[in-house]
Amino acid sequence: MTLFRNLLLWILLAIIGALVWHLLAQDPGYVLVRYRGTDYTTTVLWAAVGAIAALFALWLLWAVVTLPFRAWRGHRSRQSRARLSSGLEALHHGHYARAEKLLLQAADDGDAGIARIAASQAALARGNAEVARRHLDALGERDAPSRAIATAELALAEGRPTDALVALDAPAAQPLPPRGLALRAEAFAVSGQSAQAYGLLGALRQQQALPDARWSEYETRWAAASLREADDANVLAERWESLPKPLAAEATVVAAYADRAAALRWEDAAAKSLEQALDARWNEGLAARYGTLPIGRIDERRAKAERWLQAHPASPALLLTLARFARTQGHRAQAEEYLHRALAQGAGAEAWEEFGHAYAQAGDDARARAAYANALRAARGEPVDGFDQRDLRQRIHDQAVVEERDEHGVPRLRE
Repeated sequence: MTLFRNLLLWILLAIIGALVWHLLAQDPGYVLVRYRGTDYTTTVLWAAVGAIAALFALWLLWAVVTLPFRAWRGHRSRQSRARLSSGLEALHHGHYARAEKLLLQAADDGDAGIARIAASQAALARGNAEVARRHLDALGERDAPSRAIATAELALAEGRPTDALVALDAPAAQPLPPRGLALRAEAFAVSGQSAQAYGLLGALRQQQALPDARWSEYETRWAAASLREADDANVLAERWESLPKPLAAEATVVAAYADRAAALRWEDAAAKSLEQALDARWNEGLAARYGTLPIGRIDERRAKAERWLQAHPASPALLLTLARFARTQGHRAQAEEYLHRALAQGAGAEAWEEFGHAYAQAGDDARARAAYANALRAARGEPVDGFDQRDLRQRIHDQAVVEERDEHGVPRLRE
């Protein structure tokens, strides 16, 4: 493209020159120059040629005079680039002290921005955060966005999200590049302002500041955190209702909303959010959370869980939830039966821990200690020790035999 543009320029100059030559050929003109009493006469054509020759001579003289200076600047520029390249390579290889020295030399030679930021990274890598901050403070206003990003990264690495936000909000750093926006959202999330981080998702998506593969992860994480951080029921309801339906159906988000609603004593909303989510799409984690939700309404929740058991009889989380409800209501035998079934379906440490709670509540300290020990072994992936004389399969068979239904057709265990 450059060659074509240059060719067009020369053709245009040739056309203009031909037109000027044609005009001067018809009337060469007359130029009179009088200097100190002497008259010099010539035509316009030769006067133009003389002026061009004089300008060329001046340019040539200037080029010769400035040649040493330009050569020196070129030499220093090549040295600076070599130091910058060597410094970055040393930083990559882990020679942090050498990298910092070379990069500071490159910064003094003119590559101040990237060199000082890399020198700061080298200082931080060798454990000197104070020197790293000094390198960043030496950056000028021209490198304000880069300085803000590097300062925010350093502050976040040191657990100072507020300082990171102050650096990113500096007027000289505006508008923030994509990396700056991503860091700002991260700083909001770390400082307990996940609602602000979630609000930046639109700008982050527009500037492609987050990797596509992890977009859903960030969206779910910040939405759930914003619900957990709600300070009153109205704020919680507003944030919950503003979520897109697919996001509000995510198990992590539903659990966060239910937990916060329960903490704010909004019991109906907490229970119904889990119930609606489980009715729409079964999730073992939410089924377990339904049993540990710190609210009342045990009878209603147990009836709901028993109806779910008809559709999900092999769910260890649901069996564990029913065991918790039975123990809370004082039905120890039923709790044990549910727990044995949960263990048969793959429940681990939580089921053994619930066994321990049941035996401790009944005053059976020996079995409680044995159950808690099994919970620890299961959590570590070690074999557990049985403490019941009956075979597990026989207990499950017994449970099936004694099962009956209430007037609504819901399975119930005899005491």
